[in-house]
Amino acid sequence: MELIFPVILLLLVFLSLVTVGQGTVAVTTIFGKYRRTLRPGLNFRIPLIESIYKRISIQNRAVELNFQAVTVDQANVHFTSLLLFAVFDDRVETIQNVAFKFISERDFMATLSRTVEGSIRAYVATKRQAEILGLRREITEAVKTNVDHMLEDWGFHLLDLQINDITFDEEVLRSMSKVVASNNLKAAAENEGQALLITKTKAAEAEGNAIKIAAEAEREAARMRGQAVALFREEVAKGVGHAAKEMREAHLDASFILFSMWTEALKNFTEHGKGNVIFLDGSVDGMQKTLRELMAMNQVKTVNE
Repeated sequence: MELIFPVILLLLVFLSLVTVGQGTVAVTTIFGKYRRTLRPGLNFRIPLIESIYKRISIQNRAVELNFQAVTVDQANVHFTSLLLFAVFDDRVETIQNVAFKFISERDFMATLSRTVEGSIRAYVATKRQAEILGLRREITEAVKTNVDHMLEDWGFHLLDLQINDITFDEEVLRSMSKVVASNNLKAAAENEGQALLITKTKAAEAEGNAIKIAAEAEREAARMRGQAVALFREEVAKGVGHAAKEMREAHLDASFILFSMWTEALKNFTEHGKGNVIFLDGSVDGMQKTLRELMAMNQVKTVNE
């Protein structure tokens, strides 16, 4: 009998000791009612009456989710997402929510998965397949707002939500590839057309500038040729007038000058004709007619002087 009491006392002391691991807390109950929360380390409890109901991890937790959604144009989209969450804080109310909101951890994870999946499906259902790939950030923000609010009611806090992969059915991917390829061909054709248009425009501008420059050069050359011809005629007229004046002073017939010019012209035609045929009236009457016309022009010149 003397040994029974020390053994019982030692057993009660042993049963009253509880060790809680780092990063976790323990929720105790007495006759099924919440009693208190035990912190990490060595704790004491009322033996045989106070029991450990659940041990709760307060570390960050991650879960990977895979599910499917349908766009407004009936395209199947497959998502792979990573959800990072943790217990909101160590307050008594928060710990109670985490411990007693769900019967088991399996029920909590199933509810969490369906909540994220439902939020993404509801958002995707309002978008077209061509928009999904460009809305990764918008989808994440929309789901975060909904899921974070719900997790707080359960005693948790959403730390991060990442959509790691967005894929479509193989048939949809092929059709999207065809669309991208056709758009690329269209863009290439448009670029080629623009390049050809620019090339032709530049060529037309260059040709126009060349024609303009050539016309200006021709006009300048014609002006200079006209000036040269006018200057030549002026010098010829001065020379003829001076020679006629000297012959009149010498009491000679001025028509001799015209006859000399006529024969000089025939000589030049013969030497520099280069095979061209030039028809001239070489008869005496024709020469006299030409001389009379030249003399008349000379008289008009003399009157004007």
